[in-house]
Amino acid sequence: MVKDKKEKIDLLSSSHSSSTSSSYGCEIGDPSSSSSSLSSLPYSDVDDIVEKLNDDAQCRLRFVDAGEVDSLGEVDNGGMHWKEVEQRFDRIAFFASHGHDDHESVPTIDASHFGYCIGMQQSAQFADELVQVLKGRKNHTTRLTKRELHGYWRRLANPSHDSLIQILFDMCDKDMDGRITKEDLKQMIMLSSCTNKMGMKQEEAEHFGSMIMQEADTQQKGYIEVYELKDLLKTVLTKEYLSKEQKLTESSSSTTSTSNNHQDYMHRQQQHNNATIKSMPEILIRTYWRRAWVVTLWLVICISLFTWKFIQYKHRAAFQVMGYCLSTAKGAAETLKLNMALILLPVCRNLVTWLRRTPRVSNIVPFNDTINFHKLIAGGIVIGVILHGGTHLACDLPRITASNPLVFQRTFGSTFGNQQPSYLQVLCTTEVSTGIAMLILMSIAFSLATRMPRRQSPSLPQPIRSVTGYNTFWYSHHLLVVVYILLIIHSMFLFLVTSFAEKTTWMYLAIPMLLYSGERIYRSIRSEIHEVNVLQANMYPGKVLHLKLSKPTTFTYSSGMYTFIKCPQVSPLEWHPFSLTSGPNDNHLSIHVRTLGDWSYQIHNLFHEAMMSKSFDYPKVYIDGPYGAASQDHVKYEVVVLVGLGIGVTPFISVLKDIGDRLQKPPSNHVNDVDSIEGPLKAYLYWVTREHGSLGWFKDAMNEISQNNQKQKVIEMHNFLTSVYQSGDARSILLSIIQALYLVKSGLDVFSQTQAQTHFSRPNWFKIFSNLARRHTGLRIGVFYCGSMKLARELEGLCTKFSTKTTTRFVFHKENY
Repeated sequence: MVKDKKEKIDLLSSSHSSSTSSSYGCEIGDPSSSSSSLSSLPYSDVDDIVEKLNDDAQCRLRFVDAGEVDSLGEVDNGGMHWKEVEQRFDRIAFFASHGHDDHESVPTIDASHFGYCIGMQQSAQFADELVQVLKGRKNHTTRLTKRELHGYWRRLANPSHDSLIQILFDMCDKDMDGRITKEDLKQMIMLSSCTNKMGMKQEEAEHFGSMIMQEADTQQKGYIEVYELKDLLKTVLTKEYLSKEQKLTESSSSTTSTSNNHQDYMHRQQQHNNATIKSMPEILIRTYWRRAWVVTLWLVICISLFTWKFIQYKHRAAFQVMGYCLSTAKGAAETLKLNMALILLPVCRNLVTWLRRTPRVSNIVPFNDTINFHKLIAGGIVIGVILHGGTHLACDLPRITASNPLVFQRTFGSTFGNQQPSYLQVLCTTEVSTGIAMLILMSIAFSLATRMPRRQSPSLPQPIRSVTGYNTFWYSHHLLVVVYILLIIHSMFLFLVTSFAEKTTWMYLAIPMLLYSGERIYRSIRSEIHEVNVLQANMYPGKVLHLKLSKPTTFTYSSGMYTFIKCPQVSPLEWHPFSLTSGPNDNHLSIHVRTLGDWSYQIHNLFHEAMMSKSFDYPKVYIDGPYGAASQDHVKYEVVVLVGLGIGVTPFISVLKDIGDRLQKPPSNHVNDVDSIEGPLKAYLYWVTREHGSLGWFKDAMNEISQNNQKQKVIEMHNFLTSVYQSGDARSILLSIIQALYLVKSGLDVFSQTQAQTHFSRPNWFKIFSNLARRHTGLRIGVFYCGSMKLARELEGLCTKFSTKTTTRFVFHKENY
């Protein structure tokens, strides 16, 4: 497709020319006049042309993505070729005839397999209706030959726009009289809704059918003919038509003068216009230097401690018996002491939140990576345990029991009462038995904390999956309390250390354990002080529970922060983190809980039962927080891009509310004082969700944000509904028409019922970043993301790529809880 072709164009320098013929069953411009010079154009011009190609293609109708081969011999749009359709036909025909003696001379397939053959297997009902139209509704044969399938494929892949519109018209025209009535439209809208998993009601479909009839049937005949459908597609799905709503909005709002925020933004952009393109090493250093110096410092300290102990024990008498195994074990033990102390600090959330607010510290320490650092230290502990425990059990202890008696008496005699022990007797000593106990407990806790058991991955065997999950991870992690107690005991009964001054484990652990213990006590007390009441509870599609809580007078927070929630009726011990979706200036707190595990499922059921009983006797909940998160750093950027997947949009609702509230404040007297401005002057929200019902989760919040944003247009919100086929697809073309008509008439998006535009299918992130880089030349853009790791890697890669290819710098942040 065009977007795939775009990725072949180098951002700044020429790479190779590529064909620009459209795969949408239509012709876009003149290929001979555009493709040959694309690669030699400046970056902004290339982006303009490619964006225009995309926009033109969006208005065109298509039934299939027929593959085109470019000058390099590659399929340029990810579409299908007839060869692949033919292979699918042959495969089905082979299995259909296999085992039958009466093989047909001409292979055929059942018409129900038509959708699979043309790549429409996910839309079986739509494909069945389509093949009926292609055959002719009066043709009741249920078998298709390869020749017939080829003819249908050629019609669907026909570049003639009129031919494709005729097919769409015939799908709507149930009685084949050359007219589309309101009832025909209603049925086709219901089919499109079902195909795109929209769940539309009959009344809604009837209303939208009337809306289309009103727009297309200008002569009020009571029906639409094919030329009127063509005109409808030609006019409605264009930027010129959609701009009517924008003009109406602008004329109704007071825009007599430019806002001070806009002037400040332009002033900042002017300052950066002379920025130069950064090299890849420079961008990587700017992006990762905070992580790099922390990890490097940690590695240097670990290596230094290991080397120090290794050399120290190389000169001990016990080295005569155990050799380098002893030095290795003791070196690893020293790193274990350090890491068992350090691993507590990243989970001291109050300490981290407080330090995050200190600019001198937060500017050099990557507090957004505390959980990743916690995992890194855990990895260091695993390596230390393997080296320390492994060399002791497999090398040191066998050498003690099998050593020469004279050498044993000279080195270990006094330790074991001048009697050489057996291997089993050594295992029963306090030092070794506590070490083995720690090894078992840590193996359980660390194994259950890995991604697959914690997320209860389907790839795990059923017996194992049934005993895994977040709750198992949470409770097993508290086994580490016992590990720390055993570690203190273990350190007090060492074979080779008799001096208390050399028993240094407690020195490493004292301060971190005091900080962590104080943290837990403080959190327990604060959760009791911050008493909250449930003011309101709402249930949304997708099993999302929205809780509106009273706000304690001492509870102050910044946008983007999160809090822990406990419901004693579900579990008296478990606390779970949730982003605050209320703004800092709201007089209440709000959270959204998506049902994803045992705890969330139970709390959802409790509130559902309370709401069904109409007693409004809601379960008691406690809060613990607030705690800092990556989204807090949005105030450091002139422009922010907020990307949320599904329920991952929650931290950004609070951020947008905060920006919207700031827009309502009286303008500053220092218009040209850029340093006096806190927070972004332009914000983009990209919310990607699968289900249509999820668009209602934050409807009220988005309407409030839009209201605050009416005059200054600082915030842009875009919803992406991935269950709907992309614009231009025949399966969603009627939904596109409905969306355009509704937007012009009401100023709202029909699917979200907000001013946030809903786009179909997945976002083209390359195009989005390209437009941002062109629009905000020379500025620093903060990209904040909450969602799966797969997209996180893609977005971080694009941030690095565009930061090195343009003068705009993208800085990536990911939410970690």
